[in-house]
Amino acid sequence: MLARLGVLYVAKRSPNGVLFVCGTLLAMKIQIITLFPEVIEPYLNTSMLWKAQDRGLVAYDLINLREFGLGSRRQVDDTPYGGGDGMLLKPEPVVAAIELAKSKSPKARVILPTPRGRLYKQSDAKKLAASAEDLIIVCPHYEGYDERITNWVDEQYCIGNYVLTGGELPAMVMVDSVVRLLPGVLGGKASVEIESFQSDDQFVEFPQYTRPEDFRGLKVPEVLLKGHHGEVDKWREIHSQKSA
Repeated sequence: MLARLGVLYVAKRSPNGVLFVCGTLLAMKIQIITLFPEVIEPYLNTSMLWKAQDRGLVAYDLINLREFGLGSRRQVDDTPYGGGDGMLLKPEPVVAAIELAKSKSPKARVILPTPRGRLYKQSDAKKLAASAEDLIIVCPHYEGYDERITNWVDEQYCIGNYVLTGGELPAMVMVDSVVRLLPGVLGGKASVEIESFQSDDQFVEFPQYTRPEDFRGLKVPEVLLKGHHGEVDKWREIHSQKSA
């Protein structure tokens, strides 16, 4: 069971562009269309993703694509025209599910994880989080989907040059990357700003260390032990660039 969220009614926009409702940050609504909601639900109820919904910063809704299947067997896939192996998601169930999601959130952006999309980067996560727009993510499965589905899609993203069984993992990757950037989810602003890939996706975060100071002969860099903040900042900047 997903965490219960407060209902937010009247939205206002502050001078810096953030949406508020009666003094409370307006929750982003993320709907995920999938054949396997049982795969996604536990992850949404874990760690920062659970905290975000518990604090009323985001609302999740899992839409089971099978419920829109055709006929007594609730068919959602069929063989491709022109021949070939595998099965494709049919347009009727997918579009019907998108239309239901849109009826709940008319201005939501519809996202399709697909190898044909452009590479998903940290800058995309930042834009989606900053926009405060609701999201609808469609999880493909089987061999792929009927291309006509893309007429109902706003963005197509690829999370890497490899093939997965379905779109559930890419959907969770995108949800995680966006939700953690919403104001109030992480501990502080600095924890987001110094992370990897923040500078136009070019740099990764500097190495970090904790106790003990010496672990089996592997020592923490001396500069981090002296407490000289200027030197620490310089060291971190250098090592961020080296790791890129």
